[in-house]
Amino acid sequence: MPVPVRPDDFHATPGVEDWRYVFGGVAALFRTGSFATGVALVDRIGRLADAANHHPDVDLRYPTVGVRLATHEIGDVSDLDVALARQISDAARELGITADPAVAQTMQLTIDTLDVAAVRPFWQAVLAFDPVGDDELADPLGRWPAVWFQRTQTPRTERNRVHVDVCVAPEVAQARVEAALAAGGRLVSDEFAPHWWTLADAEGNEVDVATTAGR
Repeated sequence: MPVPVRPDDFHATPGVEDWRYVFGGVAALFRTGSFATGVALVDRIGRLADAANHHPDVDLRYPTVGVRLATHEIGDVSDLDVALARQISDAARELGITADPAVAQTMQLTIDTLDVAAVRPFWQAVLAFDPVGDDELADPLGRWPAVWFQRTQTPRTERNRVHVDVCVAPEVAQARVEAALAAGGRLVSDEFAPHWWTLADAEGNEVDVATTAGR
């Protein structure tokens, strides 16, 4: 049985310095410099994944390869992901490819609701997404951001009930917040920083800039 690995424990593990723990798993971005080099890295990743019988999501572009690891059996990051992350990083180094861990990022759409069971079926139907647990929906092909339903205790009439969550690498979170504020945003709350900051644009539309640092 895979053993879950929490964010702090993952980042304290030697050999995973290229990776960051974000929503939905651990992610790394490798700057390949060319499409052909990216294909070579993807080939190595495929061989490693088949040998381990543990398969990541891989995004091949010019000139990068993005990789996301999670253990679907437990719906979390596990020791299997740690082992494969190390192997993928080793393969990248052998090919002369460097990682850019600060680029790691993922996004989800969050809907505040008093009754998840009452609203989730609508979004599941209109998006054709799969249910995950009792409070989330996910694209079955892994192309689009997940939708998370956040339970609230009282109706919200004074603020938006739909917002975006952006999870970034811990080392860039503060700079991302400052850039958003400099671009005309405002700080709604930093009560939970450095786990997340809530910001709003000039018209009050909200976004949480999140990091798993310290959890």
